[in-house]
Amino acid sequence: MTYFGWSHRVSLILGFTFLYAPILILIIYSFNESRLVTVWSGFSFKWYQELWSNRGLMDAARISLMLAVFASTLAAILGTLAGVALARIPKFFGRTLFSGMVLAPLVMPEVITGLSLLLTFIAVSVDRGLFTIVIAHATFSMCYVAVVVQARLAGFDSSVEEAAMDLGARPGTVFFRITLPLIAPGIVAGWLLSFTLSLDDLVIASFLAGPGSTTLPMKIFSSVRLGVTPEINAVATILIGIVSVGVLVWSITLKRAMARQVHDERAAARG
Repeated sequence: MTYFGWSHRVSLILGFTFLYAPILILIIYSFNESRLVTVWSGFSFKWYQELWSNRGLMDAARISLMLAVFASTLAAILGTLAGVALARIPKFFGRTLFSGMVLAPLVMPEVITGLSLLLTFIAVSVDRGLFTIVIAHATFSMCYVAVVVQARLAGFDSSVEEAAMDLGARPGTVFFRITLPLIAPGIVAGWLLSFTLSLDDLVIASFLAGPGSTTLPMKIFSSVRLGVTPEINAVATILIGIVSVGVLVWSITLKRAMARQVHDERAAARG
């Protein structure tokens, strides 16, 4: 049994403090009465009310959420297909190149990715806007979905699929009725990660944004140059809440799914 001493506790506390103290401070000061974000003058919901009348921030937040949903959904579909191909097809022509192309965005600088996509869209005469940002975000986030799905399939018990095929099920039926539900937690995890990455992206969106497609990170970055306002703290707190609720719901769903799977396996063993 590993001993968890005081030094481990101190290191853990310092680590969590370093990671989450700035976020906690931001949330606290979003309820500050004063316009000065570094001077506390009382508790108030004033800046949340002001936020609703700030059309620039609200439109940017709406665009970012919409882009994140579409990009993460596209990334989940493409990443799942890529992860299944890498996990289930050990040898095919160009596998090494395909694997490298799928995983390249993990190590590629965002500036290079944004510039290359910009030049590509210019070459094919595609106007910059929401469509180009969705394609770009799906391109660099699908690799995360592929990695998660591939890892999920690496420890997958293929005997269930073989039993279904022995009973006459077609490969497509086996995939959609057996394989896909079992790897669904990995797909959801990849979707959430892609959603967060898309919502957070600034560099690539700056290269590919056009008129009417200013995202929330771009809006915040341009506003910070003139000074941080309490409305920015408020919108950041709302986004933190949205992401936290999403992660919490996914964690509870995953825990229940795993408990149900263990229960079914024990019932099958007893039967």
